[in-house]
Amino acid sequence: MSTGEKLKIGICQLAVRNDKSLNMDQADAMISQAAGQGCRLVILPEMFNCPYQSELFPEYAETWPDGPTIRRLAAAAAKHRITLVGGSIPEREHEKIFNTSFVFGEQGNLVARHRKVHLFDVDIKDGTVFQESKTLTAGDQATVVTVGDLTFGVAICYDIRFQAFARTMMLQGAKLLIYPAAFGPVTGPAHWELLMRSRAIDNQVFIVGAAPAKTPGAEYQAYGHSMAVDPWGNILVRAEEDEAVLSCELDFSFLEKVRSELPILQHWRDEFYKE
Repeated sequence: MSTGEKLKIGICQLAVRNDKSLNMDQADAMISQAAGQGCRLVILPEMFNCPYQSELFPEYAETWPDGPTIRRLAAAAAKHRITLVGGSIPEREHEKIFNTSFVFGEQGNLVARHRKVHLFDVDIKDGTVFQESKTLTAGDQATVVTVGDLTFGVAICYDIRFQAFARTMMLQGAKLLIYPAAFGPVTGPAHWELLMRSRAIDNQVFIVGAAPAKTPGAEYQAYGHSMAVDPWGNILVRAEEDEAVLSCELDFSFLEKVRSELPILQHWRDEFYKE
């Protein structure tokens, strides 16, 4: 993927239903739409092929490289000659299940695989209770990949709450951090935009968050509001709660301008930040 100084990206915000094949059909259509708009990098949401319910993850889980969703993602990347961040799906390896984002290059080749590091185990007073660790195993590393002349990081949803994790990816050279995510109706309005803009400003990187759309009748209601944020904290594009294909241009010369005007890496005092 050659970007020069600018890169057009697509974000697919799709409703997730209890039908893996139907979900992938919709993802395929949105990928095609984004590619048709000239997007060279396309991003899908967290758990886009599976309702976000812990008890369903084993049923929907796929193994590399023969899972049907995995094969179709690779085929879509090759067909449109794009880099495709395949949101995330439940991935099975032996007896373990991971929340995994597969990233495919323009030949349909696997270029990265991120397994969600921070599992979402919460009990919020409004009644929102979720325990991913009942069925999922945590990943054990940050994921930074270089495709052509772009280095970017991939993390998943709850991973965004950990600034040190984002900083780790930035220090490894990432100029763009991508978060497939499925924030809900409580944490979404309170924290989603704030976290996206904070990670962008803290690390002077572009941030992209791809979320599922709100799905009528679903047990888990996603917040939607997929967006892209520049290193100054400006929102470049944002969806509402319904299905949408977003596109925008990332100008990496602007990133360099921000870093030269506010040279926080030059002012970094590592001796104060260690335990």
